[in-house]
Amino acid sequence: MWLEILNNVRSRKKAIKFPKSFQTSPDEATETVTPMKKMNKIFGKSLKIRQVDAGSCNACEWECTALTNPIYDVQRFGVDIVASPRHADVVLATGPVSRQMELALKKTYIAMPEPKLVISCGDCAIDGGIYKGSYATRDGVGNVVPVNCHIPGCPPSPETIIKELLKLMKGISSRS
Repeated sequence: MWLEILNNVRSRKKAIKFPKSFQTSPDEATETVTPMKKMNKIFGKSLKIRQVDAGSCNACEWECTALTNPIYDVQRFGVDIVASPRHADVVLATGPVSRQMELALKKTYIAMPEPKLVISCGDCAIDGGIYKGSYATRDGVGNVVPVNCHIPGCPPSPETIIKELLKLMKGISSRS
C-alpha cells in the first residue's frame, strides 16, 4: 500500500477532487462544529438515520447512498445510517408513499424512540411529485407521518441533503 502511495505521489497522479459547490470556508466549517456540541447532548454524539424507500424511483436512494462515499463522508458530521428504526433518531423517507408502503412507514415511525424526526427527501416525498394525484399514492410523506424537514430536488444532490441535515441539526440545537 505504501509503495502505491509513493508511486502516486512521484507520478503526480491526480486525486478525486471535491465538487466545487461543496467547498467550505473555515468560517462555515466552524459553524458546522458549533451545533454538534448541542446535538451531542440530545442524540449522544451522533445522529442515526433510518432510510425508508416508500415507493420511489430509486434516484433519491442513489443520492443517499452517495452520502457515505469518501467524497461526501457524512459520518464526519456524526451522522450514520442504520438498519433498524429502533436505533434511529431520524427517518429519511423517499418516494410518494405508495399504498403498499404506507403501513411500513407508519410502523417504522412508531418503532423509533423519542425524540422522533422525519425528513422527506425529494419532490415525490414532499408532495407526491410526478405521482401526485395518483390512486396508488398518498401524495407525500406528510400525509402519513409528521415531517420536520423537507429536502427538495428530483433527486436532491448529496450536497443539498447534507446542507439540509445541518440546517435541521442547527434548528434542533437552538431549541434545546
